[in-house]
Amino acid sequence: MTDTAPTAAAPAATAPDHIVATRAFYDAVAEDYADRFRDVFTAQPLELALLAGFAGLVKASGTGGEVADLGCGPGWVTAHLASCGLNVFGLDLSDSMLRIARRENPGLRFEQGSMLEPGVPDGTLAGVVSWYSSVHTPQDELPALFARFRRLLAPGGHLLLAFQAGEGTLHLEHPFDHPVALDFRRRRPDRMAEALEAAGFTLVLRSERAADEEQGESTPQAFLIARIPHAGR
Repeated sequence: MTDTAPTAAAPAATAPDHIVATRAFYDAVAEDYADRFRDVFTAQPLELALLAGFAGLVKASGTGGEVADLGCGPGWVTAHLASCGLNVFGLDLSDSMLRIARRENPGLRFEQGSMLEPGVPDGTLAGVVSWYSSVHTPQDELPALFARFRRLLAPGGHLLLAFQAGEGTLHLEHPFDHPVALDFRRRRPDRMAEALEAAGFTLVLRSERAADEEQGESTPQAFLIARIPHAGR
């Protein structure tokens, strides 16, 4: 639910404009967002099955490290991965989103910070999840973001990306009557897969489902799973 950003300790004045906008947007809409979309997530069996499959891949890899849900928002994905048996924590820019995540999941760990600086050593994570959290990242910053994901993962570690498939940018203004606005960038799955491979990942799965118009979706939803090869393979 967040984008790349400086660490929480960095002065807000140094943050790029899109980072400031992302933080302000989710701080403003957090409670309304959680109320509106909570049941939508639990009613998505394909997504829940995909998350369970990702958890199975992480456990089978034998890396033994933590999984980071980067841009965790209200913590729904973090909680589902924990229920699948993963040692997972959530990270987000938004104070308001983190407040919901901690309130609704008191047994899980949630930290404030950046996808680029999550506060864990490189090469130690068994898994990284970016569940729609890259959609606010400008196109020219994606290579640096994917390179960072790769550095965070241990050999054999897995990455899961979810994003809206398509072209162009949706500019959303005044959600739930709040005076904020934010860009949501749609991506082509083939280009995202190519960008991951350029960053050193091996693609495991590329999947796309049709838009669910009953839930207000206007674009297909895309999912990529990639892994870091083991040394010598």
